Amino acid sequence: MAEFIKIYPENPNPAAIAKVVKCLKEGGLVIYPTDTVYGLGCDITNSKALEKIARIKGVKLEKANFSFVCCDLSNLSDYVKQIDTATFKILKRALPGPYTFILPGNNNLPKEFKKKNTVGIRVPDNNIALEIVRQLGNPIVSTSIHDDDEVIEYTTDPELIFEKWQNLVDMVIDGGYGDNHASTVIDLSGIEPFVVREGKGDVDIL
Repeated sequence: MAEFIKIYPENPNPAAIAKVVKCLKEGGLVIYPTDTVYGLGCDITNSKALEKIARIKGVKLEKANFSFVCCDLSNLSDYVKQIDTATFKILKRALPGPYTFILPGNNNLPKEFKKKNTVGIRVPDNNIALEIVRQLGNPIVSTSIHDDDEVIEYTTDPELIFEKWQNLVDMVIDGGYGDNHASTVIDLSGIEPFVVREGKGDVDIL
């Protein structure tokens, strides 16, 4: 059964963050808050954990559209091809924030994602998420938590999330109520920016 751990976003407790990071390093799956909806994440370097998330989501890992959650733009060159100045300016303006940017992937992508030409990058404006990634030392692979309810697409109450997911994951972080609007997805891998999904982030950023 998962551990339910309370962390305050204004000032994340370093000991609690260290506990989450230890769980991720050991191949655990963690549900954590972002600046949009709650996410399900694992360490990008752990193949078994990646496979577990794909199984839970009912998708083939090599075809899954998971995003990479980074703590800032310095991680980008690890996984993304050289980007031009205009693209970098958009990223600088928008991040940290409620956006997922699709960018051309490079040869350093984990082997599970080698067949993909692009990668979705997130830098959420949430201290808990950012601190976890910072302490982990590399991005976490993430996907949104969906609700079975047809009216509400995303569960916002961490206690309800825990009830539903406690037997599927290793840790659920209570970082307060989440949002029920997903991130805005913008494809920057082509010649012109293209809005794939309008969510919480303002598309006027382009």
